[in-house]
Amino acid sequence: MLEEEYISRRRLPPHLQPGVTREAPFEYELRSATLQDLPYVREIYNHYVRNSSVTFDDSPISHAELRRKFAKITEKNLPFVVAVNPSGQLLGFAYVFPWNQKASYRHSVENFIYLGPASTGKGLGRALLAELIDRARSAGLKEMIAVIADKGADASIALHKEFGFKETGHMGKVGFKFDRWLGSIFMTKSLK
Repeated sequence: MLEEEYISRRRLPPHLQPGVTREAPFEYELRSATLQDLPYVREIYNHYVRNSSVTFDDSPISHAELRRKFAKITEKNLPFVVAVNPSGQLLGFAYVFPWNQKASYRHSVENFIYLGPASTGKGLGRALLAELIDRARSAGLKEMIAVIADKGADASIALHKEFGFKETGHMGKVGFKFDRWLGSIFMTKSLK
């Protein structure tokens, strides 16, 4: 018998065969954000600041700045949702923030969704956006606006289209990050 014929017939006894390892199911719970979540929110957000152009921020957000933003969101009773796994690890977050400070815009908000790097591609962004839209409607908001980078954010654009957001504008070369010019795509959804 040839060596290569022998190898294809050779089998380990069942007790020596490697077990099939199954990946644990991707489980999470959506809940309102708390002050205790902010360090983890900051960690996820700053990952995108340092490594991508999905945010035009070029320096990491400080804890104090994030606390001020969180205070403004909670003061206005706007939704800020986090996704946590069964062991309590924060996997991603989504919130809305006033679109403009002028009183006439008080019913219009911009949405923000960020996922931990290991949580992408698993439907979490979809779940967060659905929850955010429901909570925004319940809060009496009328218009949700997404401002999305025109490069490197195809998944975000597709997600917003899936939820009925319509492209309402495109501004080219309004941001400069990582030695290149970037534009913004504006998408809106009526919450009525």
